Amino acid sequence: MSQPQFQPPPHNPYNPYLQPAPPQQQPGFGQPPVPQQQPIPTGVPTAPAQPPSYPGTPPPVHAQPPVQAGAMPPAPPQPLAFPGPGPMPAPAQPPMYPPHPAPAYQVSPMGQPASGDGQPVGAVLLGLLASVIVSLLYTGLILAVYKDLSSTSAYVLYIAHAFINGAVVGALAGQVGRSSGGARVGAAIIAPVGAFFGYTNAIPLIIADGRTPSAIQFMLESDPLLPAKAWWGSSAGSTVVSLIGLVVAAVAAWSIAYAIGNRNHQA
Repeated sequence: MSQPQFQPPPHNPYNPYLQPAPPQQQPGFGQPPVPQQQPIPTGVPTAPAQPPSYPGTPPPVHAQPPVQAGAMPPAPPQPLAFPGPGPMPAPAQPPMYPPHPAPAYQVSPMGQPASGDGQPVGAVLLGLLASVIVSLLYTGLILAVYKDLSSTSAYVLYIAHAFINGAVVGALAGQVGRSSGGARVGAAIIAPVGAFFGYTNAIPLIIADGRTPSAIQFMLESDPLLPAKAWWGSSAGSTVVSLIGLVVAAVAAWSIAYAIGNRNHQA
């Protein structure tokens, strides 16, 4: 029997066992193979990956690799950025507006300021002048009718004079002083003083009318306080009436000055 002939396997280019062997160099012939060299790094070597940083931890210290010839030195490590407040913003400047012109000062027809508390000094001076005039009128009235006056009539006339004096002074204080407290206090002081001197000024004139004008000089030399004693009275009833007259004058001056002053101030 004849044996079957050996058939080589089909050629497969991907089979490493079927690739032809490289030619072998005979010893002693040709150039020796060049030894494989390590690749030379070019440029700046990349820094190794750093671990994640956390707030409050110091930056890690890494060993610096040796600098090779012809290579750039590595860049210094950048400081870690810790979280914190940023720079404070500049304060906002208020908008600039053009200045408003001041209003012109206005004067009322009577010479008083258009607004404010009035003129307390002028109110006191006018009140004093008005009190003197009213007191002189009362003195002249007493001198004219003292012979026909009874004690009750004299008391009523005195109280009426005190009220009229306080009303006139208070009206002027409220009109000129307006809501000024000094004008009201001045009116409350001037009116009682006017009521007192209106009565006491009539005593020397009555003495001079019943006797001679030289009696006034004699009275001033012997008893200069005689008019004040006559106003005070010799009994408790006359003393109370005299004090009531002062209270009436002060209350009338204050009340009327307050009412007129507030009305003019609101207007």
